[in-house]
Amino acid sequence: MKSEPDWSHVGLPVQITRRILRVQGNEAEKTEDQIVTEYPLTLVLNDREFATLVCTPEHLEELVAGFLCSEGAISGFEDIDDLAIDENTGFAYIKAAQTRPFYEQFHSKRVISSCCGKSRQSFYFHNDRHTVKKIPESGLSIRVEECFRLMEQMQEAARTFRLTGGVHNAALCDRKGVLLFRMDIGRHNALDKIYGHCLMHQIPLHDKIMVFSGRLSSEVLLKTARIGCGIVLSKSAPTQLALDLAEELNITTVGFLRHHTFNIYTGLKRIELGHI
Repeated sequence: MKSEPDWSHVGLPVQITRRILRVQGNEAEKTEDQIVTEYPLTLVLNDREFATLVCTPEHLEELVAGFLCSEGAISGFEDIDDLAIDENTGFAYIKAAQTRPFYEQFHSKRVISSCCGKSRQSFYFHNDRHTVKKIPESGLSIRVEECFRLMEQMQEAARTFRLTGGVHNAALCDRKGVLLFRMDIGRHNALDKIYGHCLMHQIPLHDKIMVFSGRLSSEVLLKTARIGCGIVLSKSAPTQLALDLAEELNITTVGFLRHHTFNIYTGLKRIELGHI
């Protein structure tokens, strides 16, 4: 019945096939199912273990770069002098000539799980709220029909979710469509992969829109702010703290975007309602 993922080769699987017993009503049958994999990646920054990310094992360089920047350990991708990932052992080795002052002050080894941010300790209180910048006005706006189209395009790209039901999805978009799609078992990881890609390829972000499959928590909102997107669209619900931060940081939040309905919580000025 059991099939274990094989980490012994380069090119790690994001899902495996496992034999299961499926029960429907009063009937049961043996069949196969697709199961998403979990991969612990330990970040060693300047010879010190910084964090272990539990993630989906693809686009790992992007994840490392995005995580370090979004956590404020480094100021930008240019601070990274060397980045090497050993997929066999699950270690990422990063050399950075410049690290942020708070990194040395509040450094401790953390395990960032795939489900939540409880292990972030006091980083939010000591760093995030004081260092995340308010999103400047750029003239960015979006029409109602474009909101629905972007969510539909993201869901069309979500092949692993359709196969396993076990990942979160995120997409960086402009008004015309999806520019970059990433998925991960951790909702924060999916955003960090997008951020890392943009940092590595110097993609401007002031005119971009973030589309997200998961709950809009305060940490998701803060990561969106660090990325620099003024609009975030989600198919799920926001939290009260996330909305407070969205108002403070000038971010438009749209939730429950599904089945031709959505809720606008903050930043109404960026949503073109037309004749509604």
